[in-house]
Amino acid sequence: MKTAISIPDKVFEEAERLAERLQTSRSQLYTRALAEFVARHDDDQVAAAMNTVVDEVGPALNDFTREAARQTLRRVEW
Repeated sequence: MKTAISIPDKVFEEAERLAERLQTSRSQLYTRALAEFVARHDDDQVAAAMNTVVDEVGPALNDFTREAARQTLRRVEW
């Protein structure tokens, strides 16, 4: 789908440099960026991913899983 949007000049210029560095088109860059943004803010996907992990490793806690959870949560952008 084609669409027109307005973005600040600085963001556009940075995106142009990034697209060139990644050797990708502007459309592909914006598509990837928007898809990542949507995924990060989709509560259902986050919950589904967490449920998958619990299903695979089980709900039992031990020192390793507690520490792994702590480290993971520190890296997550809330």
